[in-house]
Amino acid sequence: MFSRLKSIAGFKCPKCSVGDLFPNNDFFDFKFQVNKSCPHCKEDFVREPGFYYGAMFLSYIISAFFSLAVCGICIIGFNIEWRLSIVILIAILAILFVYLFRFSRSLWLHLMVKGK
Repeated sequence: MFSRLKSIAGFKCPKCSVGDLFPNNDFFDFKFQVNKSCPHCKEDFVREPGFYYGAMFLSYIISAFFSLAVCGICIIGFNIEWRLSIVILIAILAILFVYLFRFSRSLWLHLMVKGK
C-alpha cells in the first residue's frame, strides 16, 4: 500500500513503479503532456482520447478539500480574517497548481491500471 502511494506521489508507472509518468518531473515544468508509454515496462499511458477527463474531477475534489482545510486552519487555527485566508489560499494553489494537476493524473491512471 505504501509503495502504491509512493508511486502515485512520485508520478511513476502504475504497473512497474519504475518508469516516469511525465517526461520531466521538475516542480515548475508547465508541460502537461504525459509520456506515451512507460520507458521501463512499455505500459501505455495514453489509453484513448479523453481518458484523463476523469482526472479533472479528481483534481476538483482534491482542490476543494485542500481549500477547505487551508481556510479552516487559517480562520479557526490562526484567527485570520476570511478575506486574508482566501488570498493565502490563492497563493498556495498558484504555487501547487502544477503538482496538483500531475498528482490527479497520476492518481487517475493508478486507479485505472492494475499494478504489480
